[in-house]
Formats: sequence, structure tokens, C-alpha cells
Amino acid sequence: MLDAILIDDELNGRIALKQKLQDYCPTVRVVAEAENGREGIEMIHKHHPQLVFLDIEMPEMDGFAMLSNIVEKKFHLVFTTAYDQYAIKAIKYAAFDYLLKPIDIDELVATIQRLADEPVPDVTGKKLETLEQNLLTRPFLNKIAVPTTEGLLFFDISHILHLEAQSNYTMLYFDDQSKLLASRTLKDFEDILPADTFFRIHNSHMINLNFIKKYIRGDGGQVEMTNGDSILVSRRKKDEFLKIIGR
Repeated sequence: MLDAILIDDELNGRIALKQKLQDYCPTVRVVAEAENGREGIEMIHKHHPQLVFLDIEMPEMDGFAMLSNIVEKKFHLVFTTAYDQYAIKAIKYAAFDYLLKPIDIDELVATIQRLADEPVPDVTGKKLETLEQNLLTRPFLNKIAVPTTEGLLFFDISHILHLEAQSNYTMLYFDDQSKLLASRTLKDFEDILPADTFFRIHNSHMINLNFIKKYIRGDGGQVEMTNGDSILVSRRKKDEFLKIIGR
């Protein structure tokens, strides 16, 4: 059983989420609600929940300010947010969970089922720092949290040279010649990395357009990256790729 706290300045939002949890998520017990950040701090300190649903934008004290005032942040954290494509991408970059308002029942159930199988984490300051920085620097997303088998590592996306699919994992290659195996699919990275910088030129490869050194013509052709790596361009992607690079 996961003890949960709902923190949202909108009463109707709390009512709707609580009802959905009661109807569809029997492993979750709502132990408290809060309508602002200050109440949220009090409820977390009082109940020590395993799960916190948190609205980012609240008057007086927003979700980030609230979290910064909690010393021990050992709970699953799920952001609830109204539609804002940039904020959603920033949340994904920092490897946090989120639910889009109005909250979809299937997405809620899937999130709870996944969290129930995971140990309760410490909400690290580094993850929050990454999220806050990306939200403050809009429209540019700079930092990304990369999940690995050992935990999360944090990188500036401008240092990612190209990415290669390896089954359900992805190998990231960096401009300092290092590489890292991430426990995330290439499709996951394609969904969140900026399309004006990263292009999937092949089913198994995505490149940072800023690191192309040369394009070699052929059936689909191939690109040579600044580190010397050669990557095939699929025939299906060739025309779109040539249009992007202005050829």
C-alpha cells in the first residue's frame, strides 16, 4: 500500500484525482491533501508518504519552492500539470513522472503499477536542479538526466554527438570520445530531444546535426561525424535528411 498526498491549489483537481485513485488504484491510500506549498510541507512532515502528487504552479509557494524546503525527500514524486509541451519535455528531461490534466485513468493506473514495483527513491536535488534550470532557460532545454543500470547521470545535451539503438537500450556517444549505455530506447530519446538539433537518420541511429563533418553520397548515403564515426543514412530518410542539411 502506498500512502499518498495530493498537493494542488485547485480543489476540483484534488477531488477528481482522489476519486480516480479510490476507484482504480486500490494500492494507493490518500492520507492527506494540501492546497498550497506550505500546507504540503506540513503534510509531508506529518505523514511521511511514499507518494506525492504535486502541481508545479501554485500561488505564493510553487512546487519547486516547496520541495526546496523539505530536507528528506524520500518519496515517489509525480507532477500533475496542465498542458504545456515545454514543461512536459523539461519534466521528461529530468526523468520525473508526470500526469497531464485532466488526468487519464489508464495513464494513472500505469504510473501507479510501475511505481509499486520500484523502491521508494530519494528525490535528488540534482534532478530538481536539472528540471528547474530547463524551465528557467526556456525555450532551450539544456540538461538531461540519463537513466543507466546504476542510476541517473546528468549531461548537457550539446555534448551528445550521436546515439545508437541497442535493443531496449541506447548507446550515447559524446564529444569527448566517451560513451554511455542508457536504459532507455532510442525512440524515448527521439521523443524528447529537440528535433531541430537531433535527427534520426536510420532505424538504429540518431545524430546531433551540429557534429556532421561530411555527407557521402550513395544509395542512402552515410555521414561522417566529427569524431570519425561513419553512420549509414537509410533510403527512407535520405530525402528528408538532405532537405534539412540544405543539399
